[in-house]
Amino acid sequence: MDPKKASESHTTMNELVLPNDTNTFGNLMGGRLMYWMDIAAGIAAGRHCNTPSMTVSVDNISFKNPIKLGNVVHIEAKVCRAFHTSMEINIKVWGEDLLHQYKYESNEAFFTFVALDPNGKPREVPQLIAETEEEKKLYEGALRRRQLRLILAGKMDPDDAKELKAFFIKD
Repeated sequence: MDPKKASESHTTMNELVLPNDTNTFGNLMGGRLMYWMDIAAGIAAGRHCNTPSMTVSVDNISFKNPIKLGNVVHIEAKVCRAFHTSMEINIKVWGEDLLHQYKYESNEAFFTFVALDPNGKPREVPQLIAETEEEKKLYEGALRRRQLRLILAGKMDPDDAKELKAFFIKD
């Protein structure tokens, strides 16, 4: 299986915030945004592995700025590291006020997807080639984020998280 470039998975989605997408304050509902983010992440994962995949986890989503009714939501997703059967996808979200002509950062998150074979079992994915400085930075941090996710899920003993420990404890 040949490795693939991170740029090959790049996905851009745009959505218009309509009244049905908002809460009583006129802001885009967080659940609706997470739904759109999951779709963008799924497309990026599919582009990387060329097979169906499903969401395994979503890291912390912090909302920096609300996106208002009538604004456009821009979502960018890209695989930042591939492991054996899973992929970490970086999601960045911006809002755009077309009337006042400005774009603003809304949030960022990391999604983990696993590739599936025809029987719904995990299957191997191509390794990832990080080319730009940003891609290399995301790639390097992905192993620590993965170890933290596995610890929090109870699937890894904290003492086995060597990359994560090295980040906090210097020998």
